[in-house]
Amino acid sequence: MTNDPHGWTALVLAGQRPGIDPVAAQFGLEAKALVPVAGELMLGRVLMALADAPEVARIVVLAQNAPELLGHADLAWAAADRHITARVSGRTISGSVREAVRDPAIGLPVLVTTADNVMLTPATITEFIAGTGTSDVSVAMVERGRLEAAVGPNRRTWLSFKGGAYTGANLFALNAPAAINALRFWERVEQDRKSVLRLASHFGPALMAKLLLRRMTLHEALDAAGAKLGATAAPVLLRDGRMGVDVDKPADHALAERLLADRS
Repeated sequence: MTNDPHGWTALVLAGQRPGIDPVAAQFGLEAKALVPVAGELMLGRVLMALADAPEVARIVVLAQNAPELLGHADLAWAAADRHITARVSGRTISGSVREAVRDPAIGLPVLVTTADNVMLTPATITEFIAGTGTSDVSVAMVERGRLEAAVGPNRRTWLSFKGGAYTGANLFALNAPAAINALRFWERVEQDRKSVLRLASHFGPALMAKLLLRRMTLHEALDAAGAKLGATAAPVLLRDGRMGVDVDKPADHALAERLLADRS
């Protein structure tokens, strides 16, 4: 982790959505972030990747029970690191991120990821930050062919555009104050994040039609969406196809363990 106070702040979303999480339930735990994968807590893996990234100056764990998460015995190293802190989240994910970036102690630029993003590596963090450019918001994506070449056919939430299909990599960069506009919008629509049709409907009929008919490339779609949001937005396509794998369900956990064993 860099000692540069002007480096990036990483927000790690480690909270629980309403209801029973199937991965946490499989392990008899309340917090999915504390589920082990290939011998390490999921949250611990993400924190280690961020701590080893030279661009990251500080890390904030954001969850309803963030202090308790960092109090886990296996995360004693993180609790002792003055660059890693806990922050209690609010009612919604995007609202919590918005309040965090408004805090003068955090500010911008901010890197946002999730505690179940267990394939994250320092090299990918460096690649992503290098690709963010001048956009207010950057979104890490993985092309379907690259993911399937790395892990085989896989059920994901695929977003199809002219020229290809992509999935998110749970990695975002908020570079400028205009990014707050995007967070406000996402707070209204995040319940529709898994449905391409419902998500597209929030952008108006003309853009929705172009998206559904695949008349736009991924770059064009994010550019148009950004214009609606009042913030410039662009994708960053990652080389590592495994970055399209997070741990949303027990089958994902089994896949992540296999991939991490192969990496070792």
